[in-house]
Amino acid sequence: MVEIRKTAPASAGASELFQLLRDGQPRTRSELADLMGVARSTIALRLDALMGLGLVAPVEDAVSTGGRPSSRFAMSTGAQVVLGVDIGASHLRVGLTDLGGGCLADALRDLPVSNGPEAVLDTVAELAAELLEQAGRSTRDLLAVGVGVPGPVEHSTGRPINPPIMPGWHGFDVPGYLGEKLGAPVLVDNDVNVMSVGEREAAWPDVENLIFVKVATGIGAGIICNGELLRGADGVAGDIGHIRVPRGEDKLCRCGNYGCLEALASGVAVAAKLREAGLDARDGRDVVALVNSGDQQAVHAVRQAGRDVGEVLSACLSMMNPAVIVIGGSMALTGEHFIAGVREVVYSRTMPLATQHLRIVQSASGLDAGMLGASMLAIHHALSVESVDRMLAAGAGV
Repeated sequence: MVEIRKTAPASAGASELFQLLRDGQPRTRSELADLMGVARSTIALRLDALMGLGLVAPVEDAVSTGGRPSSRFAMSTGAQVVLGVDIGASHLRVGLTDLGGGCLADALRDLPVSNGPEAVLDTVAELAAELLEQAGRSTRDLLAVGVGVPGPVEHSTGRPINPPIMPGWHGFDVPGYLGEKLGAPVLVDNDVNVMSVGEREAAWPDVENLIFVKVATGIGAGIICNGELLRGADGVAGDIGHIRVPRGEDKLCRCGNYGCLEALASGVAVAAKLREAGLDARDGRDVVALVNSGDQQAVHAVRQAGRDVGEVLSACLSMMNPAVIVIGGSMALTGEHFIAGVREVVYSRTMPLATQHLRIVQSASGLDAGMLGASMLAIHHALSVESVDRMLAAGAGV
């Protein structure tokens, strides 16, 4: 009997080669062959497969030591795109980025998440179509979509789970609904988790332990521990907004409990306190405007809100010992007033050993942190070994 041997496709191993090139450093065929321990002819076949997908491209020739210069290859960031979606309590930010995270087009829309999943996600699809057209792209160029939502998410399914400010969203199949409209895989996570990923990518890529605190309509934290996003057993790690603060024992929170941090220090809570004092403040944006105008009552209220957040973070520091705490969300736009309150309590309540190298800073990404983080969520998925393997198989007709 004649043995029939199946020949491995030319693209076999190409996804592993691509992971080497994701660092952006151009390399020659010889350098790649040495790194992977295979022949140059094998590297050439794998590079051809990746270039056929638009994931890799030749760059300027390497410096020659005599004879014909060697071509170098690197990841191509511009051939395909991803979409980053930041769904907030009252807003929607959508950004189209290249595979390096560079923003090509973006849009902002005031839209309450309480309008329900269909209304919000239909708007996302409409904005996505507009941004693709604006950038001269089509859905064929869209590799993945990342979405951050303001509530707990079951990571394995991407479905919101009992989100307190998202009526109608519990158990809704966000990835399925939006994926069908956009024709691309959809990754969903809690908005603060997404922000922590975006902030680390933008400003702290070498920091292994970081807490990102969002203070806006609600309060939550995204935790990067040993370089990995910490979600917890049920996806609610970092839900610091519902930790009890003794000073607020008479404050009723929307979760039904009394004394939650969110009931004291969120933008909505601070605005309510200022209204009681006779000021015109409906939400966190009004609080920011009052602080920026120099209103001393607003400054005092924001500083106290920072102290309340600092009290909760002091306990978190002893558990995690981060190198950086980043303050984001609309309340961070009050500048140093809020952060000064956080620092005041954290540095006075925490053991010196835990704070000797600690930095407490304002978000470098500002209100774009969620959109940027959602884009990175999509990029990491789209460029994973498994995703590249699927693209190679589809390209080869497998």
